[in-house]
Amino acid sequence: MSLDAHALDESDHGHDDSPPHGTLQSYLIGFGLSVVLTAIPFWLVMSGVIADKTVAAITIMGFAFVQIIVHVIYFLHVDFKSERGWTIMTFIFTVVILFITLSGSLWVMYHLTSNMAPTPAVMRQMP
Repeated sequence: MSLDAHALDESDHGHDDSPPHGTLQSYLIGFGLSVVLTAIPFWLVMSGVIADKTVAAITIMGFAFVQIIVHVIYFLHVDFKSERGWTIMTFIFTVVILFITLSGSLWVMYHLTSNMAPTPAVMRQMP
């Protein structure tokens, strides 16, 4: 048995435990989608196509969410198959923690602003 054949026998035990690797094609697809998902919101803001700021913000957040999914699939290779689904579970846990942190921070900042900042009527009455 040659050294090369022996090295192949030792490294390949029939297990598929190695982390998934993307192909050049999958990286190019991910890159192309990322560029498009960045260019469209940029164009929407710069051209002023959507007049209502709330609708524009929701639309941009939708594009951002889709771009997050693209990055997770094409660049981080998170799916249900790798590592018996543990990568997707850790990703879901991370998303939950981020949601709790961000929504809690926004809630605290909103209530601090509304409860601590004086209103214009109160400001006019101050000496």
